[in-house]
This record gives sequence, C-alpha cells and structure tokens, in this order.
Amino acid sequence: MTVTVGRVRRRISTARIRRAARRLLDAAPLCTLATVSPKGRAHVNTMYFARTEAWDLVWLSAAMSQHSRNIASNGTAAIAVYDSDQRWGGTDRRIQVFGRARALRGREARQAVAAYGHRFASDEDVLSRFVAYRLRPSRLKLFDERVFGGGTFVTARVGRDGTLAWERTETYRDVPTAG
Repeated sequence: MTVTVGRVRRRISTARIRRAARRLLDAAPLCTLATVSPKGRAHVNTMYFARTEAWDLVWLSAAMSQHSRNIASNGTAAIAVYDSDQRWGGTDRRIQVFGRARALRGREARQAVAAYGHRFASDEDVLSRFVAYRLRPSRLKLFDERVFGGGTFVTARVGRDGTLAWERTETYRDVPTAG
C-alpha cells in the first residue's frame, strides 16, 4: 500500500470549522508547544493551556524555561492538541495551531491568567509565580475523522479579528501498489 495525498476543492463552512476547532481545543487540557531556538534548533514542551474566544492559546510558564527563551528571541511557534487516549486504528481527532507567541504584560497578562484560572482551579499565589504567554494563531489545521471523514485534514486561516476562513482540504488515502 502507498499513501497518496490529494487536495479536495470541497469547501468547509466557517461554522463547521469553528464548532470542530472548539471541540478539539477543549478535548484535552494538555498541549505540545513547538518553538525554535536562536540557533534554529527545534524544542518541544508539553504543558497545560487555555483558549480565548479569539482562538488565542494562553499558558503560564517560567521566564527562564527553554521555550520561553525561544519565544523571546523568535516568536514563531506551533501547538498540537490531541486526546492522548486515542488508539491506533480508531477515529482520530487533533488540531494544530500555527502562529506567533509572546509573553504578556499588564491587562493582557491578567486576562490570560483569568482564562487559565477559569479552566484550571488554581491558587492565585501559584498563578502569580509565572509569566503569561499567548500564541496568536494565523492558521489552524484540523483532523477530526468523525466530522470531516477519514484521512481528511482541513486548514483554516485565522484573521486578526479572530475570524476563520477555509483555506484547503487534504485527504490521505491508501492506494494498492502493483506487485
């Protein structure tokens, strides 16, 4: 068997993408953050996160952690969210978020801490020991086989105002090989 990738012209409605993205982001409290070091080395970190209504993902972290230092020098980042109880061969679901991340200050930091505190019951003293960060997405890549069908990825652009717009649909299919 060989896997082929095809682009499908089938547009997905904004409402359908929005519903699926919210469900996928709410499906797990943990995410994996990918950042890039000043020397171009990839770094990943698993952490707890919360989301805002505008698709921003927020988290709290130590300012001197590797991913925090990477964000300070290069804000390019990506986050993957998935339910870690999924099993191979089942109906899979996950979302990838691509954009720019940065440390927050003032009112923005207080709002991020409030969103985080709303999702995770945390002591104010504990929350105050960390720096609040935000990833502002430019793209979402959704994979939800229950919603979009098997082997189907849907990519959406995220506008500065938080609007979503379908960009492309890709399907991955097994094709029998001659032999």
